[in-house]
Amino acid sequence: MNPRQRFYETLHYGTPDRIPYFEEGIRPEVIAAWMKQGLPSEAALWECFPTDKREEIKLDTDPHPWFQVWPSTFEELESLRDRYDPADPRRLPENWHPEKLRARQGILMLRVHEGLFLSMGVEDAKTFTRLMYQLTDQPDFVREFMRFQGEFAAALAEGVLREVEVDALVFSEPIGGNHGALISPSMYEALVLPSYEPLLALARRYGIKTIICRTYANMKALIPSLLKWGIDCLWACEVEQSVMSYPVLRREFGRDLKLIGGIDLDALRTGKAAIRTAIEAIAPLAAEGGYIPVADGRVRAEVPYENYVYYRELLTETITR
Repeated sequence: MNPRQRFYETLHYGTPDRIPYFEEGIRPEVIAAWMKQGLPSEAALWECFPTDKREEIKLDTDPHPWFQVWPSTFEELESLRDRYDPADPRRLPENWHPEKLRARQGILMLRVHEGLFLSMGVEDAKTFTRLMYQLTDQPDFVREFMRFQGEFAAALAEGVLREVEVDALVFSEPIGGNHGALISPSMYEALVLPSYEPLLALARRYGIKTIICRTYANMKALIPSLLKWGIDCLWACEVEQSVMSYPVLRREFGRDLKLIGGIDLDALRTGKAAIRTAIEAIAPLAAEGGYIPVADGRVRAEVPYENYVYYRELLTETITR
């Protein structure tokens, strides 16, 4: 079974030969630190702990040129078409090699949307404040801007999907913090999710069965809305386990919500007892299916090599079917 088949079978409660594992983004400085702690070579790491090859391609959905002053009136929206051209080849990803991608056996994910805040030009406290006022005072304007941006993203994505079959679409939602989302479910459904429909329709047309929401926030309150619109896989990164516990989410939302991630990265920093607790917590999810276990953030140099070895060995022992 190749990684693509394994990925699909696992998330859709099929019969994979084993559960996939994704590489956590281990950078060269981490490898260098670990080689001082006993790692023979980088090649030895991947021989001992293989991962399922996965690649992401990201579409450039920013306005070109960037707005000096972000639009705030319907009249200013007339200029959008000059800044959002889906036929512009510069918007394709750097790793855009259709022939190579068509021949792959690894998993390919297409990042199609950056979510409400980035799409509306939030960069700092000033632009954040501007958007929060717009959400309250100009909801029709926000809805129209997001509608245009969603249609543009879909036109751009379709150019990719005509050339290459992808395994998942990824929506990003940097929409809050550990305290919760910064907008209510009703506002999210009224102003944001309708703008995703052109992309979701594209997924249906091209037979893409896995639609992922990747977030760095506690967006538990928004999950029912995501599921209602067909975004049924959550990948939460660097969120406090106490507020986004995957076992709790599975009990609350059932098999409708597929999950990627969920292993607390802090456990890898802490030690073997914490690692065992974290692995035991996700073991029932792995047994049930619809779940791919992986650390919930990039592994950095403060994680000792000894801890990482223990983590991967225990995880392999726990999730092997």
